Amino acid sequence: MKLLAISDTYIPLDVMQAGLAGLETLGVEIEVRRWEHPTLVGLQEANLAIENGGPQAVALPDDVTRNVADFDLLVVQFAPIASSFIEAATGLKVIAVLRGGTENVDVEFATGRGISVLNTPGRNARAVAECALGMILAEIRNIARAHERLKNGQWQRSFPNSDSIVELYGKTGGLVGYGAVGRLVAGYLEAFGSRIVAFDPYCQGDPAPAELVDLDTLMKESDVVSIHARLTDETHHLIGRPQIRLMKPSAVLVNTARSGLLDEEALVRALSERRIMGAAMDVFDTEPLPSDHPLLKLDNVTITPHLAGSTMDAFHNSPKIMAGHLAKMLRGEQPLPIVNGIRVES
Repeated sequence: MKLLAISDTYIPLDVMQAGLAGLETLGVEIEVRRWEHPTLVGLQEANLAIENGGPQAVALPDDVTRNVADFDLLVVQFAPIASSFIEAATGLKVIAVLRGGTENVDVEFATGRGISVLNTPGRNARAVAECALGMILAEIRNIARAHERLKNGQWQRSFPNSDSIVELYGKTGGLVGYGAVGRLVAGYLEAFGSRIVAFDPYCQGDPAPAELVDLDTLMKESDVVSIHARLTDETHHLIGRPQIRLMKPSAVLVNTARSGLLDEEALVRALSERRIMGAAMDVFDTEPLPSDHPLLKLDNVTITPHLAGSTMDAFHNSPKIMAGHLAKMLRGEQPLPIVNGIRVES
């Protein structure tokens, strides 16, 4: 059995090889090819184009796609796998994606060809959760703003929220989405002594330490609203103007998930009109953020350039995690993170 892995700037060739090497003991022959970008920004721009336009929006070079009919298994992170690639890969049985989302793969076409598509749920959950907590603290305690002023020679201790700076102890944290990231954030907030409520209609099992509530209740009662849902057609603009209007004037909104979950225009208006106290954002409708974007003019928002999930631990552990899933598959074991319902017989 032959496996083709496509490395990128975040998961370089040597890391990909080392992470998947354990499969060789199961008789898998591994080849790793590079999808090159001169900078991380180039890869991020390509990834954004794929998220917006689908896997056909960016073409892979010929040296990556040559002889793909020879392979049974494909492992990728951000590389686009369009229908043309899948059609050429006549022996392909499995496409394994080294992240939670599969936007870079034409899953519908793969499903029609009987190809199983796997993802890597939770691979960067801890990275995103830790960043979300940092964003919460940075916003309510003015850490980033104070740092910026001090670097510019200003000893500033007064900010838009100075009359209502809160501690997390005893406050309510609302988590929109209660999967791997949301549950980790819940644990962190619990350690701070916060009350935790969560909205997730797909949540299964014991939600402790959170209390499951409907979305309107969460928006009304929370002092901090942090978004951790998966972006689908159903959840697009899940948090819009009606939901933001329900928030306390003293509350803050944090998004380290996907920009499409939040109506960015509605948020900018709410911040501009001081309807809510502040926000912390790591994702945006247009990336990189344009120099004239209204968020850059506001004094009650903390912004970072889409880095919540970007830790070396998250990237470097992904091939190892997927190797474990593929080893289970080859041994005929379950469960597996199959996203399109097609099981592969060992």
